[in-house]
Amino acid sequence: MNRLKELRIEKNLSQNQLAELFNISQQAVSHYEKGVRGIDSSLIKTLAKFFDVSTDYLLGISDVRNYTEDSNITIALNSDTDYDDLPKEAKEEINNFIEYIKQKYKDKK
Repeated sequence: MNRLKELRIEKNLSQNQLAELFNISQQAVSHYEKGVRGIDSSLIKTLAKFFDVSTDYLLGISDVRNYTEDSNITIALNSDTDYDDLPKEAKEEINNFIEYIKQKYKDKK
């Protein structure tokens, strides 16, 4: 989990400080960073929000730190509903699908 370590260092946090913030042990943080132990999904979501990155970025699946900051993504919906008016969960689904398609066709150019 190299991204977790990178993000922790960017915020100038020690493993102990990060552990205290999320009520986990320093040893757990160390294991997450080394990839010895997986992180449960609820903690992944919480960490992603804390570091303001996508869960895919945190997990190393994507190089897009935050979908809303990617200028290559354009949302066009064919209905009266504007993207900005959609609930957060719907936006996340759309963004996850966009990332999936980008990764799928990344090497097919």
